[in-house]
Amino acid sequence: MRVVSGMRPTGRLHLGHYFGVIKNWLELQNNNECFFFAADWHALSTKYEDKLSLKALSLDLIKTWIACGIDMNQSTLFIQSHIKEHAELYLILNMITPVNWLERNPSYKDLLTQNEYKDKNMAGFLTYPVLQTADIILYDAQIVPIGEDQKPHLELAREIVRRFHHLFGTELFVEPKDILTPTSKLPGIDGRKMSKSYNNSIYLDDTSEDIWQKIRNAKTDTNRIKKTDPGNPEVCVVWEYHKIFSSQQTQEEIYNACTKGTIGCVACKKQCAQNIDTFIAPIREKKEELKDELIVEMLHSSTQKAQQVAKAKLAKVNEVIL
Repeated sequence: MRVVSGMRPTGRLHLGHYFGVIKNWLELQNNNECFFFAADWHALSTKYEDKLSLKALSLDLIKTWIACGIDMNQSTLFIQSHIKEHAELYLILNMITPVNWLERNPSYKDLLTQNEYKDKNMAGFLTYPVLQTADIILYDAQIVPIGEDQKPHLELAREIVRRFHHLFGTELFVEPKDILTPTSKLPGIDGRKMSKSYNNSIYLDDTSEDIWQKIRNAKTDTNRIKKTDPGNPEVCVVWEYHKIFSSQQTQEEIYNACTKGTIGCVACKKQCAQNIDTFIAPIREKKEELKDELIVEMLHSSTQKAQQVAKAKLAKVNEVIL
């Protein structure tokens, strides 16, 4: 199956990104033809005022993917803006997409209620799903890994494909199907969703000291005052981390000791921080080895492969519409 997926290069990747997206990509690349891209144009739909260094952030994003195990011998990686066919197909699809289709999109309406997006109602924000559709159908993606909140976008993509086929009397595109990715249940250190905007994230390139400082400040059972007080792991963020990063034996030991009041929060947090660092260290070290010049070189042939597919598809589109 051909798979297409992208991520916006708006900052460093954290553990939530790994367990919510990258882990799934690692599994998909083993048995599918995967195209993964840094969606720098998509980043402009809401981050146009932030003056992000999208070139540097895109390279850092791809560097992190590779450090996590995304293999350029198995997957095709590229930066969205390096393949202009995305923009051309986006333009064409905008010509045939009714505005009311975009305005009724529940994701769009929901975002407009959030303070972060209220004043960012630009044309690119409204037509974000059209560019997303172009990204997908340009490569004849059969499946697209998405979260539950992205389902309306993919249904809209299918509607745009059907409209194109109806208007131009030919079935040129594949109607993409979704494969739902499990929502990362890993909370931030304050118990909320792990997010850059909340300043509660553990990043995939954090140092050992960074990790310890964050875990030391992580939210625990507020009813536990003294070390000897019995604790409730189920209301403790650190316990959520133990369930992912600690062995079954360690989990059992921590749970029993916490509920009996025979282990203090500091000792528990130190064990947790060490286990998280053991997970992150190989990613951090691999990323440090990857220099920007090497990433640019590696991307060259990968981008060419994606470009060949995109050019061939767009040539067929222009034959039909012009």
